[in-house]
Amino acid sequence: QNLFTILSISHFRKNEMSDPLPSTMSIDKLLPALLECFGIILCGYIAGRTNIITSTQAKGLGNFVSKFALPALLFKNMVLLDFNDVIWPFLWSILIAKVSVFCLVCVLTLIVANPDSRYSKAGLFSIFATQSNDFALGYPIVEALYQTTHPEYLQYIYLVAPVSLMLLNPIGFALCEVQKWKNQENHEQHNKLWILGLVVLQVLKNPIVFMVVIGIIAHFVLHQTIPPFMAEFVDGLANSFGGAALFYLGLTMVGQLRKLTRSTVVTLILLTTAKLLLMPLICKDMVDLLDNNSTDAANQSSLSDFAFLYGVFPTAPSVAIYAVYYNAELQVVTSGMVISTFLSAPIMYLSAWLLTVRKMDPQLLMNSLQTVSFNMSIVSLFALVWTIAVMFLSKKYKRLPHMFTVNLFLAQLLTCIGMIQWNFVVKEGNFIGQILTFTLLCTSLYSTYMWPGLIALSVLLTKKHDDLKGSSGLLVIAEKVVLTFACWTSILSPPSVQCGNCCESTDCLLGKMEELQQVGDKQVVRHVLLCLLLTVNLLANLSTCIWLLCNHAPGRLYLELLFFCAIVNYGQGFLSFALFGLDKHLILLPFKRFFTRWFRKKQKQQPDLPDDIRMTCTQFTKYHKQQCCCDIVKNQRCGRKTVMKCFLGCEFVDWLLQVGLAQDRGEAVLYGTQLQQGGVLQHIKEEFSFQDSPLYFYFIS
Repeated sequence: QNLFTILSISHFRKNEMSDPLPSTMSIDKLLPALLECFGIILCGYIAGRTNIITSTQAKGLGNFVSKFALPALLFKNMVLLDFNDVIWPFLWSILIAKVSVFCLVCVLTLIVANPDSRYSKAGLFSIFATQSNDFALGYPIVEALYQTTHPEYLQYIYLVAPVSLMLLNPIGFALCEVQKWKNQENHEQHNKLWILGLVVLQVLKNPIVFMVVIGIIAHFVLHQTIPPFMAEFVDGLANSFGGAALFYLGLTMVGQLRKLTRSTVVTLILLTTAKLLLMPLICKDMVDLLDNNSTDAANQSSLSDFAFLYGVFPTAPSVAIYAVYYNAELQVVTSGMVISTFLSAPIMYLSAWLLTVRKMDPQLLMNSLQTVSFNMSIVSLFALVWTIAVMFLSKKYKRLPHMFTVNLFLAQLLTCIGMIQWNFVVKEGNFIGQILTFTLLCTSLYSTYMWPGLIALSVLLTKKHDDLKGSSGLLVIAEKVVLTFACWTSILSPPSVQCGNCCESTDCLLGKMEELQQVGDKQVVRHVLLCLLLTVNLLANLSTCIWLLCNHAPGRLYLELLFFCAIVNYGQGFLSFALFGLDKHLILLPFKRFFTRWFRKKQKQQPDLPDDIRMTCTQFTKYHKQQCCCDIVKNQRCGRKTVMKCFLGCEFVDWLLQVGLAQDRGEAVLYGTQLQQGGVLQHIKEEFSFQDSPLYFYFIS
């Protein structure tokens, strides 16, 4: 890989490596802006993940952001917009690029999709590939890059956004309405004019579109000034948009990757490629083509760079709202939104960094690439050592698909070791050491491209055949043995003892069932996501080879691709650690048990409960407990001669939703947690806090 990089950079022409144009982008503030944006997103995700804010409560924040804050922000900027500074070829370039990607995705989807849902897929996928998160995520990044050099670029965000909102999205909505019309049994009574009128009405009812139109009208009526009596009011709503929108974006990401299935992987790869690769390239090329009459070469280059960065902006979370409204392709849209958001961050930073480097010396580039690879390898090495230790301590390496996953981690570890060793061998000039290190590096690196295929095959086989030979089959057999033993004891040895508040059996069958469920977790979603992201890595490395073969002077974008490949090749340990390093049963749950026991001990020392917990427990015990016991509590055999009245946590969540004590599953978990804190219910072994899972709980007498 390093030899290939050296050969590829040496192919650059002299004029490609030395550009006299001054830098028109300030990258100093980009990293703090990215950390600010993704830090707020992370806070929102944590708040949703820990049920501090439930999904029902998050809808209220989403309504405020989309129906009050964002319309006020658009109205303010439409009124203050200065059309004299607008370079119209840039807007036409973005318009053509978005229309091209929209039509390409739409036509391909109509050709290959299932006829039963082709129109809704075509509409939503086309919107997904063209509607960017311009205001919540894009505006802070553009402000950080161009505030001091080209502040007029900020207003382009407000001019480009209506292209999707008022032109392309209605076409997608029309396709979705056609699908709804076809799915109805009496669809003959609705004609095309009715569908067109419905689409126009939906567009006009959108407060974002409405306020853009009102803002443009007010721009000419009020002469680019907001009256003083309403300026503070509009500013207050507009200024509240940034942090609230990013926080809401984090809330919407909770639980979305669980919806990732095998059938959506190919679709996600294609859509992510269209949004993060095809869109920025077309935007940049169209600006270079349409703005070729510009007398200022530096300004034209700056606009071209800005167009590329604009195309990298991830998909807006409002696309998920459209998918919910039309009840179509929610899995693909929500999962793709999460993936595109986090993939866009390194692409934007790397693009901005390379575009600011105007004097590109080949030796400087090689040293920078070597430094990036070396630093990534060191940090990734520690992450992989931790992850491999977790896999062995949890004994997951003994079963499929984790058996192949551990081999992938070992290959990634050897890749990092080879890269670190290569950095020292090159400086020493040891020829034999270089050959051995190069062999280790290439062998281990290319093996990381092969293991994901075996992982995907093992996931497919274990999903289709539960009786697959190996450790996973032993788990299934062990579970059946436990169930058979429970039935056998219930027939030959009738229970004579009723367990009390806590399961008193020294060999609790219910506890064994919980352990089997935990140990038998194949983590299918995590493995599918791992294979998906490593496939993107493989395609990126393949693209570098094809690009160099087709173009001997590839330019700066090729260099960006090289740096991206270096980061993902030697930074695979970050991905492995994020997906498998924080094992639920080995690390997270023991920590949670310790915290729960500490809280229970502190609660005994301070018996006074908060008023809301006491009220919830009193209300449930007085009005709902008896009915709940009749509906879900059952006698479960937990020993040879003992039974226990208990229920599953997921069953209790379903019951709370059924009777209306909770609006969503997050609220139901909070309700059950309050009952556990108030001493109304408890886990059979007092090891787990209440959760929406097949764990056994009981009501304390």
